Amino acid sequence: MEENKVENTVEKIDEQVNKSLEANTFIDFKMVTFSLADKDYAIDIMHVKEIAKAGRFTYVPNTLPFVLGVYNLRGEIIPIMDLRLFFNIEVPKSDDKKLQSLLILSVEDQTFGLVVDKIDKVVGVQKSTIQPPHPLFGDINIKYISGVVESNNRLYVLLDVIKIFASKEGTEVNNAQTAEVNSGISAQPKVEELVYDSEKQRKVSVKEVQNEKIEVDIKFISESLMNYKKFYVSPLNEDWIKHRYEEWVKLRDESKVQLQSADDAEAFLKPFWSQFTGDWWSKDYAVNLKKLLPDNAAKQLVVWNPGCGKGIETYCLACVLKERYPDAKIRIYAQDIDLLNVSNAGLLTVPEQAANQWFAKYLISKANNEFTFCQEIKDSIMFEYHDCKNTNVLPMIDIIFARDILSLLDAKSQDAILDDFLEKMKGNAVAFIGENERIPSSYGFGEKSVGAIVAYNKE
Repeated sequence: MEENKVENTVEKIDEQVNKSLEANTFIDFKMVTFSLADKDYAIDIMHVKEIAKAGRFTYVPNTLPFVLGVYNLRGEIIPIMDLRLFFNIEVPKSDDKKLQSLLILSVEDQTFGLVVDKIDKVVGVQKSTIQPPHPLFGDINIKYISGVVESNNRLYVLLDVIKIFASKEGTEVNNAQTAEVNSGISAQPKVEELVYDSEKQRKVSVKEVQNEKIEVDIKFISESLMNYKKFYVSPLNEDWIKHRYEEWVKLRDESKVQLQSADDAEAFLKPFWSQFTGDWWSKDYAVNLKKLLPDNAAKQLVVWNPGCGKGIETYCLACVLKERYPDAKIRIYAQDIDLLNVSNAGLLTVPEQAANQWFAKYLISKANNEFTFCQEIKDSIMFEYHDCKNTNVLPMIDIIFARDILSLLDAKSQDAILDDFLEKMKGNAVAFIGENERIPSSYGFGEKSVGAIVAYNKE
């Protein structure tokens, strides 16, 4: 979906008209003017939130003909209606990719977009000059017109959006459309029930309609995750996203299914992260990981740990590897794009409450009673600032440890990194990724698991 391109907020256009009319003290009504079929219309500026250019609206089946679909306006899902179709005005054919002129309106706590031919400007007039509507405006029902007014030799038809969109028809469109989009799953009617889909020009099952609605919801959630948390939905994690969506719908009110803030996105992703992310591993986790490490008699083991963060998981990994391969020289390339974390990782200390855990034998006490890792463990790790999306000049690799990092890369980079895995992994090498990520079968990896931990190997 193409991003909304805001031309002017209400505050900006209101400021513009104030400057142009500051000499006239009799202006007490402002309206946003636009055209439909070469005729001039206007709407009270108090109902206009902003004006915009947008396109590629997401179609929702089984809606009224003048409802073009829905649109993600900075995290808020709003219905989009074509005012020309609402008034039975002929709409010229145009390229589907062309941006449409949108008036974003707020009426009775509902927000929606109106497509018009062209948005003109803000005009200020005196309320006393607004004349009552006349039946001569035959192309629009007179009940939708609040008046007509002349300004600069142009006659404007002033539309009453309250009557239009708070009317029986308008309320049905607004409420039904919002409910369809925001409720992940509507009330469950019988599966065999059929409804007419005007876009497909055939009857479809209610289940098919519900599935399409769910797809729309997930699409908007995916966009919000990308915008708020730089989290990219792809075949790598889409199964988890679908499962999480089902949980999310049960946890949230119908009106709060969509992610409207960074806090919402963080709450949605909270169960995604692997165990002990950013924390010291438990003994059980270390034992399970150790079980998945292959036999390897090499004198030197090369390990790649992209997305090492502050280094806590890297030190835990180094201890597990030392126990599994006590006679091997271990070299861990730990990389991250957070320069501060990488710079401080080599100086990491272990808090006293964690110092008596399974890795205690690899710790030494400092003069100030703090604990740090022994020199052998420290020497096995090389922390470096590097973006894994860029070329890595690494030797052939025995172990890759990349928990959750792939989902924070765009789909193209995900593919490139997985290709890099295949190219750099030795024949008996293994790769670990996030516990809720799955490498697509098309890459041809084999897999073994212990608990929630999965190890991938080249088949």
